[in-house]
Amino acid sequence: MRLSGRVAAITGGALGIGRATALLFAEEGATVALGDVAHEAAETVAQEIVRRGGKAIAVALDVGDAAQVQAFVDRVVGDFGRLDVMFANAGIAHSAPFLEHPEAQWHRVLRVNLTGVFLCGQAAARQMVKQGGGRIITTASINAFRGVENLVGYNAAKAGVIELTRTMAVELAQHRIAVNAIAPAQIDTRLTRTLPEDARRRRVQRIPMARFGEPDEVARAALFLASDEASFITGHTLAVDGGYLAGGLWSGAPTGPAAG
Repeated sequence: MRLSGRVAAITGGALGIGRATALLFAEEGATVALGDVAHEAAETVAQEIVRRGGKAIAVALDVGDAAQVQAFVDRVVGDFGRLDVMFANAGIAHSAPFLEHPEAQWHRVLRVNLTGVFLCGQAAARQMVKQGGGRIITTASINAFRGVENLVGYNAAKAGVIELTRTMAVELAQHRIAVNAIAPAQIDTRLTRTLPEDARRRRVQRIPMARFGEPDEVARAALFLASDEASFITGHTLAVDGGYLAGGLWSGAPTGPAAG
């Protein structure tokens, strides 16, 4: 029970990585607050946690709206008395070639994926300063390190998340608040399951472990960063990528000994 007695807020908690993390945190003793625009789906996860004997609530949340973010944190503190972990996980993507990428979608993706992390981190940190400490975890991506085609807004936002994480870590360390990022590679979620088979195959070819990751594998990384086991880690980005960044593989590039 590595999170016994702690209160964790998870954005984007209705599906995929957020859902897996919520369930795991609850199993490890945390009280969980799920914030998501998909409120009904988040409520289903909260009810599942309660049926298993845990404590959880679901709150409708648009992370790009500062007032809603503050109301979410206020609700968590009002219901449970404190906030120990903020997992700023909510994110969206829009795929289009750079030359055709709509400006509106650029702003939409940055609003959720970068501004949303800033707002959630700031609101959570202000509460954690009052408490004397806490943990903030952000969801970045391996796309922050590679110019993955057709995802310019997503890539730029995730690169921003990593620098935002570092800056928060430096400024908040004096308040005993640790801030770290997780950078997943391709994870087997509802979104990636809609990819055409050829696209999935190309993505698998980029990963030395030759498979997509599972949401629970990212959730276990979040659990580590939220626990006392990570007590002297801050400002770090933990890649959960099956070796993608280490291997340097790229779509269409030769692999194996001939690749040099």
